[in-house]
Formats: sequence, C-alpha cells, structure tokens
Amino acid sequence: METLEIDSGPLIAGRPDGLRAFKGIPYAAPPIGPLRWRAPAPVAPWREPRRTDAFGPSSVQGVVWDDIDLRAGVSEDCLYLNVWTAAAPGERRAVLFWIHGGGFVAGSGAEPRYDGARLAARGLIVVTVNHRLNALGFLAHPELSAENGGASGNWGLADLAAALEWVQRNIAAFGGDPAQVAIAGESAGSMAVSALMASPVARGLFARAIGQSGALFSGVAEPLPSLAQAEARGLAFQRALGASSLAAMRAAPAAAVLAAAPGLGFRPVIDGRLLPSSLDASFAAGAQADVPLLAGWTQDEGFNFTLTPDGAGYEAAVAERFGAAAAKILAHYPGGAEAKASAAALGGDLVIVNKTWAWIEAQKATGKAPLYRYRFDRAPPVRPGWFGPRDEAQAGAFHAGDIPYMLDTLDAMPWDYEDADRATAAAASGYWLNFVNTGDPNGPDLPRWRDFRDSGEVMHIDATCRAAPEEGRERQAYLRGLAR
Repeated sequence: METLEIDSGPLIAGRPDGLRAFKGIPYAAPPIGPLRWRAPAPVAPWREPRRTDAFGPSSVQGVVWDDIDLRAGVSEDCLYLNVWTAAAPGERRAVLFWIHGGGFVAGSGAEPRYDGARLAARGLIVVTVNHRLNALGFLAHPELSAENGGASGNWGLADLAAALEWVQRNIAAFGGDPAQVAIAGESAGSMAVSALMASPVARGLFARAIGQSGALFSGVAEPLPSLAQAEARGLAFQRALGASSLAAMRAAPAAAVLAAAPGLGFRPVIDGRLLPSSLDASFAAGAQADVPLLAGWTQDEGFNFTLTPDGAGYEAAVAERFGAAAAKILAHYPGGAEAKASAAALGGDLVIVNKTWAWIEAQKATGKAPLYRYRFDRAPPVRPGWFGPRDEAQAGAFHAGDIPYMLDTLDAMPWDYEDADRATAAAASGYWLNFVNTGDPNGPDLPRWRDFRDSGEVMHIDATCRAAPEEGRERQAYLRGLAR
C-alpha cells in the first residue's frame, strides 16, 4: 500500500502514476461543541494511513435551491477538502482552488458539477472545499467578539483562509505548486473570492482569482452589515434560539441553530479583521491583493432573479423600491411592452451583475495586474421541467448554468448536449485552464482575449467565442451611484 504524507498524517495514495482523487481530507478540526463559532483549529494528527475514497459531509443546511447535490450528506463536522491530481512525484503544477456557490447558506464541494477529474487530467491540481454556512458560519455576537479579540461573524471565510493555508503547507505532496494557486468560485463562491482578495488574512495565499457571477461589493440598499449591526442580529438570533447564554447556544443541536436562522440566513460581515472595511473601500484604497483577475457573469442572470414574474406589476414594483429614483430606473429599464425583459434585466443586475461589475471596475481603477472580463452566452439545453412550472425555453444563459462548461464537467448534468455545447465547454475550460496556469487565458486555437483594462473588450463565451466592446456601461454606472 502506497501512502502520501501530509502534515497531519499519511493518506492512502492509490496509483502514483495515474489520476487520483483524495476525498474527505480534514483541513481543520471539527467545529463542534466548544469549537462552534471559533476560528478553525488544527487537525488532530493521525498515524495510520487514512482512506480518501469518500467525500466528507457538507455543512448543515436545508434544501434552499434544488440544483445543489448533497449526496455526501451534511454535518456540523464539515471542514473537509478534496484533491484531484495526475501529477508525478516532484512535479509542481498550478492549482485550482474552487469555492462552491449557494448563497453562503447551502452548497457542497462534493457536487458532481465541481468534479476535478477532467481538469486534473489536463494538467491542473484541483481542490474543492467545504466551509461553515449560515448561522454556523456567519453569526456575530458581542460575546463571540469578546472572546475572539474583538471580531466575529466570518467563520466561513476564516475556514476558506485555513484551507488555503493547508494548500500552502501540503499541496506540493500532491504535485502542486503553492506559488501558483488560483482561487475561483461561482455565485457565493465568487463573492468569497472577492472577499479573499480584500482580506489581509488571506494575503499571499493565492496568485490569481476567478469570479463567476458574484461579488461582495455593496448593492443598492444592500451594504454588508457592520460588526455592531451583525452583533445586534446575533442577539436577536439568541432570543429566537431560546438560549440563555453563549454556552447554551453552543450546546444547542445544529438543526435548532439552522431553524432559528431567519430568511436566507447569515452572510459575511465587516468584522474589522478578516474584512477590515467594505470591499468598496478596500479596493478604492488599493488595499486588495493585486493579482490577475478573470471575472464576469452569464447573459441571463435575471431569469433567476427577476424583479417581478413575467413583468406583471413591474412599474409599481420599481416605484415602491426606488422612490424618487424610479423615473431614472425606468429610463434605463423601461416598462410597458418591455416590462418583462426589464424586470429580468434589473433583477439580475441588482443581485449579481452590478456588484460583479463594481469588482472589475474597482480592480481596474487601483490594481495593475492583468484583468479579463467575460460574459457567458450559451443557453444550456436543460430538459423540460428543470425549472418546475417555468418555461425552460425562456431561461437562456441562466445563473450557474455556466459551471459545467468552465469546469469541463458536462457529463455531471442531465442535459441534452449538442456539438455546440461541447465546443463551448472546450473553449471555456481551455481559457480557465490557461488562466490558472499562467494568469493569462490565451492559448492556441482560442480567439484572442485582450486585457479589459487596456481594451475595454469583453469575451463572449459560446460555441464561437468573440470579443466585443462593453455594453450597458451607463446603466451599471447609474446603479453604482445608487449603491453609494
């Protein structure tokens, strides 16, 4: 039996000359009992070779979105990562560190659409990771801040930083290069990437960044909460949980903690440590990690986030939400015959596009590293019923539909692919692979993708990729003004 040594103990290695998947590796101690709502603690070492043929469970969560595959199960004991490698001993390959989506309340590094086998076979080391979610991952509370040196609330982001530290210490054993780590993610995973760029805690732990459909920049009337605001919400959570003390909160069953979380639960906060200030302020000051960034969104984000279904009551909804600014909003997103399209465009911009646009613009303004912007235009061929009663023909290039194309995992989704989909996946994953390897997406047999900072061009990713000038800048700039 061959083994592979990491800092916490030996792993059963499998064939050292072929593709290997190491699943369910603990990167921190189980955050349970007295370790609930504490910074990630070191793993207890082991001596006997550890099996790595099964994923570790994902963080406790409910069924929030039905496209998230939780076949690995859920548990509060969730701090596990997975590594795919085809490297020979002594190699130093670039590393893709993938962060799952799910709104910081759901998701799993074990989802089939994140499987790293194909990209590992093409030369990368692929790492996927779980982190704490919802109230278990993002609860701030005055007593938690007091015992944590004055900050609390970003336990899930601290988990990601701990996983990146694990990569720095251990990835060479798998044939990876700790100096060539690209952090990447979609939706909340992309938001986490933007936060890690702004966080001094993660400085030096990665060399490049990829953001797909999301950033933690302020939205219209949606700033990240301050620590004081988050602590007040934590006190309200304590009352909802019916706990008389912090010790009682830690003793409560994880299911009760989840049930007491309101609405879509808890998300990152400006805690003063992991996030010293808003991302808007950090990037404006040039305090972010200035690494090559590739970021963008899908063409039809608004299908998932439309302001009003089918445009019904659109103008009234705009008036209610925007007040005195409604007239200017309608100038950019007209009502009447265009209400349905505008409701989708505005909803998608508010939730996903404008914050991602702000991230790219902020890096363009104060960073110097290469910057690449894209839009994913391919409409995945989903089967009838994929969106329940909604018409799948209207979905277009919907939110998260790009993942299996970028990660070369088409086979993970039960969709009716055509040659054009396979061509899209070949191009998209080729760009991503090149960027992880070099910080530049360009390579043989791919249309030239120019730096956005110099060209103002956006790469439209489809069966035939094409670069084109940016569209819609005026409306995005107007929304940024409202957000500020």
